[in-house]
Amino acid sequence: QVQLVESGGELVQAGGSLRLSCAASGRTFSSYAMAWFRQPPGKEREFAAGISSSGGTTYYADSVKGRFTISRDNVKATVYLQMNSLKPEDTAVYYCATGGGHIIASRRLAEFDYWGQGTQVTVSS
Repeated sequence: QVQLVESGGELVQAGGSLRLSCAASGRTFSSYAMAWFRQPPGKEREFAAGISSSGGTTYYADSVKGRFTISRDNVKATVYLQMNSLKPEDTAVYYCATGGGHIIASRRLAEFDYWGQGTQVTVSS
């Protein structure tokens, strides 16, 4: 069993920064690759960023590459998403998720079995 709780979503102005956190409950957190997905209003959920269990490998959607940074602290059992240079199109509910594996082998939603409740990020123009 894995429980994930996101926090940090806020209303921010375009060009601003925000850091999201995802706290994981479970003693095997350090064995799990983690990912952030986002779901803009009226659109389907999409992959944003991923990180291997050790933190040594990261993945980013083209839309966020260079602006977002995913990281993790396995001692605190927390994964982060640092978001810089935010744009209105970044407005979405952000979810953290894991498929239970060591690496991000796929960006398909169906590969991720555990999800947080989501946190709202709104970027004003």
